[in-house]
Amino acid sequence: MAYILKKEGEYNYIEVGEGRPIIVLHGLMGGLSNFNSVTDFFSTHGYKVIIPELPIYTLPLLKTNVKSFANYLNEFIEYKQLRDVILLGNSLGGHIGLYHTKHYSDKVKALVITGSSGLYENAMGGSYPKRSDYELIKKKSQDVFYDPKIATKEIVDEVYDTVNDRNKLIRTLTIAKSAIRHNMSKDLPNMTTPTCIIWGENDTVTPPEVAEEFNKLLPDSDLFWIEKCGHAAMMEHPETFNEILYKWLTDRAF
Repeated sequence: MAYILKKEGEYNYIEVGEGRPIIVLHGLMGGLSNFNSVTDFFSTHGYKVIIPELPIYTLPLLKTNVKSFANYLNEFIEYKQLRDVILLGNSLGGHIGLYHTKHYSDKVKALVITGSSGLYENAMGGSYPKRSDYELIKKKSQDVFYDPKIATKEIVDEVYDTVNDRNKLIRTLTIAKSAIRHNMSKDLPNMTTPTCIIWGENDTVTPPEVAEEFNKLLPDSDLFWIEKCGHAAMMEHPETFNEILYKWLTDRAF
């Protein structure tokens, strides 16, 4: 289902359903529509799903980093007057969720990460493709998924446009460096927020050993694997992803 983007002040976001708020945090190259199946399911199962559009390409360059995005998220939560939120983040979104939870743990009831950066990330296969090389960008986009058909022409075109937009490319590279700089290995053992880790067994961007490291370092975490799945489990196996997360939330009484 297509959802309407609300515009209020400096915030653009999707909001659907009623109940405990699940705030979804998209990745660097991920659109809000990547979470349509999550929104469809949880908005009809007792949760309010909120997906803010993160200011990845609009903040001043010096503030284009994980810390600023986490602060932006906190300001959004305060603006919406939310509490006891569940944060769900993929890739960079998971990293932002982790960093936010570190600093504002009183606002977060639970954390869900899938293909999250924060410990290690093999972004775009280790290097960004040359501008205007559409076929290489298509291959890199397909490599994100176990099933290359998930990388539709729309997805490839979006990545291609980003790489060929100088402003977006500079910010993309700046954010990638920020993600490396904000390594959270020393922070995770002190973070007691219950965390659900859902990971693709075939993720090449954040490989399986990254999920195992998150699970080892976080004091209260549960790790779930999805077979034949790459970096974006909620897109590649939406039903399985939703089943795992819903059961975890139910078992934990969230």
